[in-house]
Formats: sequence, structure tokens, C-alpha cells
Amino acid sequence: MSIWTRITEALQALAKGESLSHVFDRLRTPPERSVAFTIAVIALSAKMAKADGQVTRDEVTAFREVFSIPPEEEANAARVFNLARQDIAGFEDYAARIARMFDGAPETLCDLMEGLFHIAMADGVYHPNEDAFLERVAEIFRLSEPQFRALRARFVPDAAPDPWSVLGVTADMPMAEIRAAWRQMVRDCHPDRLKARGVPEEAVLLAEKRLKDINRAWEEINAARAS
Repeated sequence: MSIWTRITEALQALAKGESLSHVFDRLRTPPERSVAFTIAVIALSAKMAKADGQVTRDEVTAFREVFSIPPEEEANAARVFNLARQDIAGFEDYAARIARMFDGAPETLCDLMEGLFHIAMADGVYHPNEDAFLERVAEIFRLSEPQFRALRARFVPDAAPDPWSVLGVTADMPMAEIRAAWRQMVRDCHPDRLKARGVPEEAVLLAEKRLKDINRAWEEINAARAS
């Protein structure tokens, strides 16, 4: 059974009136945690896409970029997205359930936030309502303010990304500590580590942009220190 079929079944349970807590209780352990992760991205992105007042074709397309969907699964994926849009549960409820499910695994919650940022920026505009939405989700996820700023710096092109923020380091840190932080972030991008955290194979494309951003930040810092 594909992940899209399993997700469809979970969302159908919600549509039939089963509580969100009961559905997520069944998805707490691997491999079903990948289903919960995907539902979270779908549900939160569907609600976030309305934060700026409209759901654009670009935002729908971005969802397809976050998740690699094989042709034979397109019908199931479309059904999942439609079910998510029909659900009336508030985004804070979804975010709180996911935060409890991945309690103690902040890396997974950061993975999820990356997917949301990718979709928010799909139309090329970062609306203040989207910023407020994502900031609130990050707060529910208990991500620190520096973590949120680092994510925003990578995705929102209101200024050149600050390489220090991207790596979560400061300019006064020794080069050895900065290098260690960079190497750890590179290791965390490995597909095996992503899947161990509950990120489905269909979403490991999220790591590709992250790795590029991390390496670019390291190169900028390294060049600045060498000059």
C-alpha cells in the first residue's frame, strides 16, 4: 500500500467525523509517522495558502515540488489535497498535535517548517499574514527565534541570506565550531536521517535546497575568514 493510499485513508477517517487526536494516535510509530508528517504538511499548507487571502496555482504546484509524486499516484495525491482543504479543523490544532507527536525531535519539525516556507514563497510574495501564520506554527513547535529566523533567511528574498543565520552560528565563534556546525547540518540532510525522523521518501527533495543553502553559507563564511 502506497503512502498516498494510507494518507487518503487517514484523511477519510477525519472526514467521517473521527477526531484528529484518534487519527494521530494511530500514526505515532514508524512507518506511519511518515503519514502523519505528510498530512501535517498538506493540512497546514492548505490552510496557510489561504492566509494571504487566496490559493494560487503556484502554491498548489509548490506542494507537488515538496512531494515527489509518481504518475500512478497522482489521483490519490489529488484526493489527499482535496480532503485536507475540506477539513475545518484549525491550523493551531493540527500544529499542536504534530508538536506532541514529534516531541523531542525538533529536527523533524524544522523539516516540516521548510516545506511550509517553500509553499509560502511559491508565488514569489511573502505576505505578512503568511509570516504571522508561520511564526505562530513555529511557536507551537517550540522552535527558537534564531531557528525561525534562519529558516526565513533561507527562503524569503527580502535580503541576501545571512550565512551566519543559515548555519545557526555567530561571527564571533571560532572557525572550528562553525565548521563542526556546518558538518553536522550536512549530515542531518542525509536521506537516511530524514527518513529516520519520519520524513517520507516522497519529501526528501526538501533536503536538496537545504544542502545547497548550507554549503553556500559555509563557502561565504570560509571566504570571509580567509580574506
